Amino acid sequence: MSAPVIVVEYDTLWPLLFAEIRDRLAAAFGSLAQHIEHIGSTSVPDLPGKPIIDIYVVVADRSDVPLAIDRLAELGYDHEGQLGVPGREAFRTPAGAPPHHLYVCPADCADLDRVLTFRDQLRADGRLAERYAELKLKLAARHRDDRLAYNAGKTAFVDSVVAAAWSRRTEQVRRPALPA
Repeated sequence: MSAPVIVVEYDTLWPLLFAEIRDRLAAAFGSLAQHIEHIGSTSVPDLPGKPIIDIYVVVADRSDVPLAIDRLAELGYDHEGQLGVPGREAFRTPAGAPPHHLYVCPADCADLDRVLTFRDQLRADGRLAERYAELKLKLAARHRDDRLAYNAGKTAFVDSVVAAAWSRRTEQVRRPALPA
């Protein structure tokens, strides 16, 4: 975590880099991967971010994770463990690959729902994405040499967006259907 925090303007190459990495992973995983998700700021059009693609490979359940670790080792990824996020396995990017963070998790991983919910909220609400961009730029300027403080500074915003989305989701489930 010693690299400086650098947030750059959105780059239209980010989705292309994701697609390149995703296709390589999909070929190695085959049917083991239920889906491969582009997450984080680079997955939200027009959102500034650190120029590192964040990717989740989703497998059916926890029993598939050891095989996923083996397949990634064949591609040159080093397994780093959960890194403090239960149910999510992190991997060090192979030398020469585009900059990215790779994670594997089972479909029922709580963190997966959290990151997809946050991504989808930012994609759906331009004003929300603008507020997040402002926060990220301010934090990057303030905590350029402290990645942990930068990440901690984003937590309340992320948590509030996710909590509001989950609350709306729960409310929609509880509402009875209107009679025809």
